[in-house]
Order: sequence, then structure tokens, then C-alpha cells
Amino acid sequence: MKSIRNICVYCGSSSGADPRFSEAAETLGAAMADAGIGLVFGGGEDGLMGQIARAVLAGGGRVTGVIPGFLVEREHALMATQELIVVEDMHRRKQLMFERADAFIALPGGIGTLEELVEQLTWVQLGRHAKPVLLADIAGFWRPLLSLIAHMNALGFIRHGAEIRYMVAERIEDALPMIERAALRILPPTSLIGGPPAGFP
Repeated sequence: MKSIRNICVYCGSSSGADPRFSEAAETLGAAMADAGIGLVFGGGEDGLMGQIARAVLAGGGRVTGVIPGFLVEREHALMATQELIVVEDMHRRKQLMFERADAFIALPGGIGTLEELVEQLTWVQLGRHAKPVLLADIAGFWRPLLSLIAHMNALGFIRHGAEIRYMVAERIEDALPMIERAALRILPPTSLIGGPPAGFP
């Protein structure tokens, strides 16, 4: 994947109730390391964040963590990363993660993960960047959000020409190939506004 150097992965600082979430984080981390793709993440060692980071490191990959100072102890910053950047606030954290990344993947997570994902979807919608954004819909985790987006569209809150562009992978093994195709423009960006398909067409 020569076109993608670093992927920002948004995910929970908890592991969640379904073991498939942890399995997906570890599988994705190993695949990124194998492909020579660096990880940009929120810097914590707990939950899915720590699991994907440790999987990248175990595979010999590069990890960059970005964490606000007030979360260093609360989220237990992962000191094993090659680069741990401590910033002043959440706004700087998100900006730096954006700048360091060539694409974005959202694994399951909580309200913080949702907020980070929605911000990227908004920036794509407004034409502020064209970096690929992919939702890893592990065990159907993101289906309620996808249904909400379709609901917004049906009620006229997402105008024609301002569609939200993203990809959905139900299998974590499909995530990197889908991002690679999108980045290389072998396939056009996908608008999933009419409803979530099983995967990238």
C-alpha cells in the first residue's frame, strides 16, 4: 500500500462487551504492520486503543500516539510507542491526528470515537479533505449510525450534492484493501447515503 503511509484509527479506550471487537483491533494492527502502514491513534494503552497499538508494535510497525496532558494518567498513555505526542487539549489532538493520517478507520468505541468519526465525515462532506474514511462495522456495531444517516437523508437534512462519503467493512480483513482502492482512485468514492451496503462495491 504505497499510497497510504499512516492510518488514524479511532476506537474505544475500553474493549467492549463483544470479544470480536478486540479480535478486530488485533487483526487490523497486525495487517497494518505487515503492510508497512503506520498507526496514528489516541495514545492510550487501555481497551481497543492499546490492543491495536500493541499489535502494530508486535509486528514491527510504527505507532504514533497523540494524547492531551490531562488524559496521560486517566487513559494510561502507552509509553512503548515510537512517538508519543502530548498536546494541550482535545482540539489540538484531533488536528494533529488528522495531519499525520492519510486515511481513517473507525473501530467500535464510545462517544469520543463517535465524535471523532463524525467530524471527519463532516469535513469530507464540506470538501475540506478527500482522505478515505472507513467504518469497521464489526458485529454490526455501526448499524444504528448508518440507519440514522439514512434517516437524515430521507427527511431532507442531507442535500443532493452534499452526500456523506464513507466506506463500510463488515470484515476487518477487507478494511485495508478497501482503503487502498479508494486512495488510488481505482474505484470512485462511495456515497452510502441511501443505506449501508454489505461492503465497498
